[in-house]
Amino acid sequence: MINWNVLNNVPVLLYILALKTLLLCLGFAGVKIYQNKKVEAAMKREQAEKSKLAQRTQELLDNLKED
Repeated sequence: MINWNVLNNVPVLLYILALKTLLLCLGFAGVKIYQNKKVEAAMKREQAEKSKLAQRTQELLDNLKED
């Protein structure tokens, strides 16, 4: 028939399942944070390059006006 002694392990199994779920959620959140920081750093680099290019262009235009 039914082995009722198996039900004694149900709380332990639920704790293990909850812990596994928590670890997976934390892992995915960590990866998402890492990806966002990586994208943000790339955007900052791109913005710095654009500002440098704009500054160089402005300097060249100023030099042309002076001549």
